[in-house]
Amino acid sequence: MTGAGGFAAHLRCALVAVLAATLAPATSFAQQTRSLTVPGEQFAPTGGGGAFPGQTLANPNPGPVPGPPLAAPAAAIPAGQVGLMLSARYGRDFAQPINGNLIWRIYPVRPDQSGAFRPIREDKAPTPTIALPAGDYVVQVTFGLAGAAKTVHLKSEVSREVFEIPAGGLRLEGRVGDAKIPVGQISFDIFPGSQFDPGEKPPIATGVTSGEVVVVPEGTYHIVSNYGDSNSIVRSDIRVQAGKLTDVTVTHRAAVITLKLVSQKGGEALANTNWSVLTPGGDEIVRSIGGAFPKVVLAEGEYRAIARNDGQTYERTFKVSSGVDGEIEVLAR
Repeated sequence: MTGAGGFAAHLRCALVAVLAATLAPATSFAQQTRSLTVPGEQFAPTGGGGAFPGQTLANPNPGPVPGPPLAAPAAAIPAGQVGLMLSARYGRDFAQPINGNLIWRIYPVRPDQSGAFRPIREDKAPTPTIALPAGDYVVQVTFGLAGAAKTVHLKSEVSREVFEIPAGGLRLEGRVGDAKIPVGQISFDIFPGSQFDPGEKPPIATGVTSGEVVVVPEGTYHIVSNYGDSNSIVRSDIRVQAGKLTDVTVTHRAAVITLKLVSQKGGEALANTNWSVLTPGGDEIVRSIGGAFPKVVLAEGEYRAIARNDGQTYERTFKVSSGVDGEIEVLAR
């Protein structure tokens, strides 16, 4: 049988495994931090009123600590049950509670007959009061990719539990020069720890889009930013602070290139053409894409375009400069 302490430890280990990552090398990103919460909101709006980089999450002089009342109305708790009052905060230095985006789950301390632990209650209120029979339970709370868990013992009186979740928010975007990369053309993968740590770690979030806020435990994270589907990839490390929203701008040095096979300069593109793009060393960056006007995102550098059409092969070398989108024509002769 698995005891309460063992299950709580198992849940805590699972939550630690969900550490998230944000990164961008010193020459390739800009980082700003701002308040995660302002009165009445879970996240500060972009450029929002009253929220600025580095602002703390909670009012430094909040006065009375807000949160669930010290005692629940007797009528709210059915006879024969005990009230469990729950709230969460970012840490001991943050008096104000987290005011949204929490998921609470209550588990028994022992598995069912199949050996599984199944939640017996779930609540998405920020400060719920849950009625339960007296006894031992494991309470788990998740906040994005962060969370906490502990065992509680309910007797006859109302019990109040405050959970500490030292987490921060991460919001990512990409740019080429001063131009923002459109949503849908760039994505981010988040890994725990630094990119320089030994060994490989699985990502805790993949395919994160621009502007999406990801909540992660405070700490260091490694971000892989992918612009397009070829070789414009930026890897970097960043630090997330508890109670802060960290805005990260990753800079890519790349351009969007349109490939055309033409019979003469400035002529119409020939249909039914298959393309490959190679580095000067022969590494294939783009493999077998079709179409008369295929677009590819390429990191700055030198390349060789190879076009195959009607049993013939044509090629041309070209250079990509960061931020300079353009067409590359290959002559079919």
